[in-house]
Amino acid sequence: MSNYRITPPDPDIPLAERPFPNSEQLRTLNPDPPPPNAQPRTPNAERFYTPAELMVTIAAREISDGDVVFVGMRLPLLAFILAKITHAPRAIGLFENGVIREIPAADPMVTMGDPPNIFRATMCCDMLTVMGFLQKGRVHIGFIGGAEVDKFGNLNTTQVEGPQGPIRLPGSGGGGDIASLARKLLIIMAHEKRRFVEKVNYITSPGFGDGGNWRSRQGLVRGGPSAVITTLGVLRFDPTTREAYLSQVHPGITPETVVEHTGWELKTALEITISPTPTLEELAIIRRYDPQGFWTRSKTTPPPA
Repeated sequence: MSNYRITPPDPDIPLAERPFPNSEQLRTLNPDPPPPNAQPRTPNAERFYTPAELMVTIAAREISDGDVVFVGMRLPLLAFILAKITHAPRAIGLFENGVIREIPAADPMVTMGDPPNIFRATMCCDMLTVMGFLQKGRVHIGFIGGAEVDKFGNLNTTQVEGPQGPIRLPGSGGGGDIASLARKLLIIMAHEKRRFVEKVNYITSPGFGDGGNWRSRQGLVRGGPSAVITTLGVLRFDPTTREAYLSQVHPGITPETVVEHTGWELKTALEITISPTPTLEELAIIRRYDPQGFWTRSKTTPPPA
């Protein structure tokens, strides 16, 4: 673990130059104070954002202007809105329930089926239609999570072993389709050793199988995981072996901590970067759309560095 170098984020890179909303636009985005029953967020150590808020900003930065995004649930809901408002105004959101959006929702929402996601949507169609965009190769990015992920980016949401035997999980939903057919897959998960395993118990949503050219051997003509965004850092995948390696750590987290909380011998990049922290503008937008911290208030915090 000593053969790496940590590089802090370059302050001159794109983040500072992106067209964030000005103060007047932010007042429009967040005209009202949080509701009286809103729960306060717990700051992450000495930083005034939670691990989930950092994950949302990292995920949003993976979206480029003009991308067609299969949004998914939980944190990706916020990541898509954040990207739309900050730097990707022409991105289009697809939702598994048949909603297609070209503009951000006007109000906070918890699920893709909430009224704010329906109101002023470009189209409300059926599941077959939005899944058809995947099949045609028109989806640039798909978001997904899981109970387990392994070193080749395979995901399990079907069954895990518990203290008293197998525990049945919800299954694929649209996850298998997204993982198989999107041009690029982004995985978002809490980083726990029991969830980052050498080999998943069951491949619900395929990553790179057993590595190398596994996807092409299975007839999957595109895609695969691009990054695993976690509460500790970001993993990316070797272009040849397709094995995950540590590319980025969050502020206050050491590479050793990430390795310790991974269930296989995690490789590291020679130069590991530090995740840029969320800007005040990004946090204002996230909290406008998640005022009670339903998705972003931390239930667990990263292990200490």
